[in-house]
Amino acid sequence: MSIKLLIADDEDTIRNGIAKYIQLHTDRFDKIYLAANGQEALEIIFRMKPDIMLLDVQMPLKDGIEVMQEAKRAGILPYTVILSAYDEFRYCQQALRLGAREYLLKPVRSSDILQMVNHAADELFGTAENGSTGATEEKNSIVELAKEYVEEHYYENIMLADVAQKVGISPGYLSTLFQKQLSKGFVDYLNEIRIEHACTYLRQNSLKTYEIAYKVGFKDEKYFSKVFKKITGQSPSEYRKLHR
Repeated sequence: MSIKLLIADDEDTIRNGIAKYIQLHTDRFDKIYLAANGQEALEIIFRMKPDIMLLDVQMPLKDGIEVMQEAKRAGILPYTVILSAYDEFRYCQQALRLGAREYLLKPVRSSDILQMVNHAADELFGTAENGSTGATEEKNSIVELAKEYVEEHYYENIMLADVAQKVGISPGYLSTLFQKQLSKGFVDYLNEIRIEHACTYLRQNSLKTYEIAYKVGFKDEKYFSKVFKKITGQSPSEYRKLHR
């Protein structure tokens, strides 16, 4: 199901930030249109007929109330959520009378906005399905890129934020993808890679345990031994003896 979303706000950082957050955290919206003023919003409504609209009240050329009035007269008013910095009853009353479903006061968390547009999509088109094959493949490719980076830099002091930056998504979203696709968190995956390489060094029997710990990215030998036993069921010394 192709769902079209319009974000109309005269503040660039808010408009672009919401769009980017929604694109990173869901693939439900096939098209996301952006408008910097009320006139642009109306042109997009008439031309593209978006299903859902996030609409600021105070905008240049035409305000949000005027946008709703003209769209309603034309019979093409989208499912509308008002985002406003103005806590004035008359704005809220006018918007609701014209058909706005929600009236949210800025600042609003991006996660709350995402929840709101997903709720709107559910109401209009039913509960979200698993998503398209293309979207799934794209998410898989992100995880693969992250795994490749970890494989190449496991011995460094890398963190989730570093890897997320390299693959171009937020740390929270990367963490979610790891959990969904690998059934483990980022740290668990990183530790498994480090322990896998540590096992190789232990089988060679040429380095001391603390040297191996530092070589694979651990800064503390005791913590290394603890993680090693958790993953392999053996201490590093037991593993070395068994694989001589």
